[in-house]
Amino acid sequence: MADYDIFNGDADGICALLQLRLSEPRDAKLITGVKRDIDLLKQVTANAGDRVTVLDVSMDKNHGALVSTLQAGADVIYFDHHFPGEIPASDNLSAHIDTDAEVCTGLLVNKYLNGAHLRWAVTAAYGDNLHKAAVAAATPLDLSNDELSQLEELGTLLNYNGYGATVDDLFFAPDDLFKKLLPYENPFDFIASDENFKALKQGFEQDMANAKAVAPSLETTDCALYMFPEESWSRRVGGVYGNELARENPDRAHALLSDIGNDCYQVSVRAPINRRDGADELCRQFDTGGGRKAAAGVNKLPLAELDRFKSAFEAQFKA
Repeated sequence: MADYDIFNGDADGICALLQLRLSEPRDAKLITGVKRDIDLLKQVTANAGDRVTVLDVSMDKNHGALVSTLQAGADVIYFDHHFPGEIPASDNLSAHIDTDAEVCTGLLVNKYLNGAHLRWAVTAAYGDNLHKAAVAAATPLDLSNDELSQLEELGTLLNYNGYGATVDDLFFAPDDLFKKLLPYENPFDFIASDENFKALKQGFEQDMANAKAVAPSLETTDCALYMFPEESWSRRVGGVYGNELARENPDRAHALLSDIGNDCYQVSVRAPINRRDGADELCRQFDTGGGRKAAAGVNKLPLAELDRFKSAFEAQFKA
């Protein structure tokens, strides 16, 4: 029997898996990648009796591989908050899917584990830019404002580390980052004592300074669009900076386009916080696009499609 842990390389995926493995230790093969690398289940060749855990990657994007895995006789437990498409009917599948805009995978796992590692679930929610949900989930912990701010910063940094065109763009490969976090049942201990936290913080601050020096190329009362140069920092910072802009301008949608070479852009979209809807609908109009209602993206937008994207972006979020 083999075990596989398949997870998104962002804060939500990592923190969801941390909760599970702190509660249910398992020597599993880790399968992950950059945040946009979600077509992960096809990397598994499962057999009858194998145990497959999938976290924070779209079931719709992995449908064929999931069906094959189930037909092979593997047991699959699947946690996610993205559009699932058709959920396969199988006794071998335990699906925990909720696409509500105020839910993330870390919170789904927290519910499954009856709050066993709630601090990591709160970190996941902050990382997914669900600040109200994070504060609400943290209520039983009775944390101070300073402690909540620390978990917010950690979630932001873990999420930021997942952004890039390839793993080479990242400060830490997501599977390595998970291993660095696993010894810490309490995230506050990681924050206080681990040198890797300091490295993430320093890198993040420099990248954000670079991002804030870029003016929007499109700005209205309803939306703003930013275009970043072909640099590793721009591929790293797109999602997290988009989250910050969304919080600062809660009635406005935001799109951040990073030049990834070969006349293509990587796109991050954030719906307005005060009406968390439409980001996935917009991005699915383009090849390699997808995501959820509040936050979505396009992995590779050709330059020839740029004008169409701008028009669709404005139309999608016009008040």
